Amino acid sequence: MAQRSRRSASPGAHAVAQRPSVDLAHVRDQVRELIEPVLGASGHDLEDLKVRQVGRRHQLQITVDGDGGVTLDTIADLSRAVADRLDQAEEAGEVVFPGEYQLEVSSPGVDRPLTLPRHWRRATGRLVAVKVHAPGGAAGETPGGGTSAKKSKQSGDRQVTGRVLAADETSVTLEIAEKKSTVTETFALADLGPGRVQIEFSRLDEISDEDLEEIADDGDDDGEAADGEDDEEDVEEQ
Repeated sequence: MAQRSRRSASPGAHAVAQRPSVDLAHVRDQVRELIEPVLGASGHDLEDLKVRQVGRRHQLQITVDGDGGVTLDTIADLSRAVADRLDQAEEAGEVVFPGEYQLEVSSPGVDRPLTLPRHWRRATGRLVAVKVHAPGGAAGETPGGGTSAKKSKQSGDRQVTGRVLAADETSVTLEIAEKKSTVTETFALADLGPGRVQIEFSRLDEISDEDLEEIADDGDDDGEAADGEDDEEDVEEQ
């Protein structure tokens, strides 16, 4: 996450700060209109925008994402581009933040719900849990034929956990693990609730023999190094 702080360049900032509270919803709409073209020019999307007032300071919290992911360098570049655009807007009188404001730019966390087509597309290859809504399904029915899904209390709904194979503007295809096999199902996006990416850890049987040998060799090297460094204390910050 990149942070940038500055004092408003607008004249009379102290006098403005004593006025009644600012319409934050209006400021948010202004900021969104200003920065979406800036983000879009580099192939990124504005996923979330929050404007908060803490005393005389405003906080702008911006969440961005892109098809190729977002690196720390990208976050820094986007932070500068957004800050420059906001400075231009202030100087032109398009938007004013009384007093100081702080800009925070970050990428979505793994707990971000998958609700839009681009969210699902960017989750391709990830394991996802999602509720499948089936308003027309009769009680006791399991739409789609999958046997690994759990039925919810609401008739026809079920909870599915599967790996995203493909996603477009209208549908999502999941690979769902059965007890002895896997099944592939395609769901209409309109029938899916918010998806949640699941945290996965590599299993030992998924590690190749070559990698296991390398891990063992590294362990031997560490042991030899430790024998020659008995007088040194290694303190690791938790």
